[in-house]
Amino acid sequence: MSTPTTAQDQGLTVAGLFAGIGGLELGLHQSGAHTKLLCEVWEPARAVLGEQFPGVDLRGDIGEVAELPETDIVTAGFPCQDLSQAGRTAGIHGDQSSLVRHLFRLLRKSHPRWVVIENVRNMLVLDRGNAMKYLINELEDLDYRWAYRLVDSRFTGAPQRRQRVILVASRDDDPRSVLFTDDAGEPNDDQYRSEAYGFYWTEGLTGVGWAKDAVPTLKGGSSIGIPSPPAVWIREGQPGKAIVTPSISDAEHLQGFPRGWSLPALATSGRRSYRWRLVGNAVTVGVSAWLGGRLANPAAVLPLLEVELSHAARWPTAAWGGNGRRWMVPVSMWPEVRPYEHLLDALDLENVTPLSWKAAHGFRTRMERSKLRFDEGFKLAIKEHEDVMLER
Repeated sequence: MSTPTTAQDQGLTVAGLFAGIGGLELGLHQSGAHTKLLCEVWEPARAVLGEQFPGVDLRGDIGEVAELPETDIVTAGFPCQDLSQAGRTAGIHGDQSSLVRHLFRLLRKSHPRWVVIENVRNMLVLDRGNAMKYLINELEDLDYRWAYRLVDSRFTGAPQRRQRVILVASRDDDPRSVLFTDDAGEPNDDQYRSEAYGFYWTEGLTGVGWAKDAVPTLKGGSSIGIPSPPAVWIREGQPGKAIVTPSISDAEHLQGFPRGWSLPALATSGRRSYRWRLVGNAVTVGVSAWLGGRLANPAAVLPLLEVELSHAARWPTAAWGGNGRRWMVPVSMWPEVRPYEHLLDALDLENVTPLSWKAAHGFRTRMERSKLRFDEGFKLAIKEHEDVMLER
């Protein structure tokens, strides 16, 4: 398997903080960047980074990092456990997410051309927007201009409906020339096939993740901390084979990694659930590859009708600012529309697993108690699947 260290030396250089399994850095590498330092404290993730980024300086606890090497880009996909709806939503000052303060500590000594921060959509609304306010205030205190954009991983062609905030900041360059130079607009629904749907319950009887020709967001864990794959309904599948769960290898592929990328994590504990957690928390590689291309080649900003925001306004899905002022930018979550890989083409159908009776029964009973509307064919399929799995 080729590794990110084959990047050309003349490309941009990267220091990756809270690196996870290197989704940001792998995508940047695909755009010609070269990683000089990675920082990650969790041992299973460190095992992956050590295997997949050989020769790169690998650090542990970010609190023990005194300074960063001279690089063009500093990335920080800081822990989202305290921000995501699947986590504790304790906020930016929760035990995990508050670690981002070390990014700003290090930026006081380092002067990269670009800073890249990635996190969940919930960051825009959590605690009435105070999580974003904290990040913006810290960047502006360091004289950075900033821009952010909510993007959907499907724009890269990956069949996963995954929305993430990408924030870019710079002291010397205009971050709008990275994030607001392309806008394809959300494609029509006819891009998607109706042969397969991904789904899972998200909360109570009112929240369900559902996606046509895609899986809903792969997650590192549920509200009780258990990583698990989404299920997929194959519309023409036979009973017992029509409701399946993707493999961890499929999940890696859906995130844009080579299959087997997270295998080194098993050497630290043997717990396969760790691989789901690592992959579910990662950045989709295609997103960071698009970002890397623009960081290397900023372009003219689209002629957009920007609206200045008051400090009491909610954070929109895209904005930019600096020096205490901010503007809303009317762009979609689709900077590009790349060739789409349909869900059934993305899955290794020989190695999917039928959804267990327990999971199928639980979903069906919640569905029957819910006021949500479901496809009649799906309701029949999950009942037939439940009956078949009970007999096995």
